Amino acid sequence: MSFFQRLKTAASAEWRAYTEHPFTNALADGSLPEAAFRHYLVQDYLFLIEFARAYALGVYKSPRLADMREAAAGLSAIIDVEMNLHVKLCAGWGLSPGDLEKAAPAMEMLAYTRYVLDAGMRGDLLALKVALAPCVIGYAEIATRLASRPDAHAATNPYRVWIAEYAGAHTKRSRRKRGRIWRVSPISTSHRPARQS
Repeated sequence: MSFFQRLKTAASAEWRAYTEHPFTNALADGSLPEAAFRHYLVQDYLFLIEFARAYALGVYKSPRLADMREAAAGLSAIIDVEMNLHVKLCAGWGLSPGDLEKAAPAMEMLAYTRYVLDAGMRGDLLALKVALAPCVIGYAEIATRLASRPDAHAATNPYRVWIAEYAGAHTKRSRRKRGRIWRVSPISTSHRPARQS
């Protein structure tokens, strides 16, 4: 069992509450109110802007060129793939990328992204990877679970496009690029990050 699997097992109730949240179940069966989905997409767009900053910080904190490349690939995946899906879906409500960027951030979004950035600023690359891990790994589990539900792909499900795209091949590639940053095994005390501040 991997270190992360042991952590998940130790916090299994909390992990399930996160990855099997009622919001995701309502997405899968199509019962989520549209206003809730719209709020989520706008906030997630703002979240991705902050997460892109965290991956940029990962480049800065990287002790090796290979680490820099991994963080840069994650940054590119966020900006060039994931954010574009949000823009495309929000355009259906008449929201432009500018509208999304000007939206008021929710306290919950700010709290988590500030935590991630603070952990990265105060610590080394490992501290940043640990702070990023719940989102990167959790979202991958959520996407896999949603994609496995037949009701998620029903023609009557208004969220089927988001589910299909989010669980689709290009987004999986994007998550793999982003997910590389949380690999903690290559980091050791003998390879301290270039930057700690």
